[in-house]
Amino acid sequence: MNFSTKIMAVFSLVFGLAAAPVLADHHGKMADKDIVDTAVGAGQFNTLVAAVKAAGLVDTLKSDGPFTVFAPTDEAFAKLPAGTVEMLLRPENKDKLVSILTYHVLSGKVMAKDIAGKKVTPATVEGSNVTIDATNGAMIDGATIINTDIKTSNGVIHVIDQVIMPN
Repeated sequence: MNFSTKIMAVFSLVFGLAAAPVLADHHGKMADKDIVDTAVGAGQFNTLVAAVKAAGLVDTLKSDGPFTVFAPTDEAFAKLPAGTVEMLLRPENKDKLVSILTYHVLSGKVMAKDIAGKKVTPATVEGSNVTIDATNGAMIDGATIINTDIKTSNGVIHVIDQVIMPN
């Protein structure tokens, strides 16, 4: 996976998280805002948006995609150990930040109905596999998926309650 693809995935993830509240009433409708603009307008993904900007993934996540973004809320980022977010946003940690953000992004559009009742391990844009278990509720690598199928013009956002980390 090349760097620009990873950047696109990370950006989609970050802005996807921000878009969840804004798009919550638009299930089944085509959204006219991309992942980034949706996230910015949502107001619950300020940390994710800041991370996407710091990682240089904005243009990627505004591209055609489609992407599936598992977007952590500001509350999810607040659960990380003290100082973690600040450390990741430093320019010298950009590669690690890109890796974490792109771990939250899948290439293509995966809707909740596509995985309902299944346990799957798709590859992320980062290159590692995540475990999505939708056999009893919906989890991704231990994080609960708290809102699904928030459609954007270039993909879909699923909101999660924790930041997931690549191995």
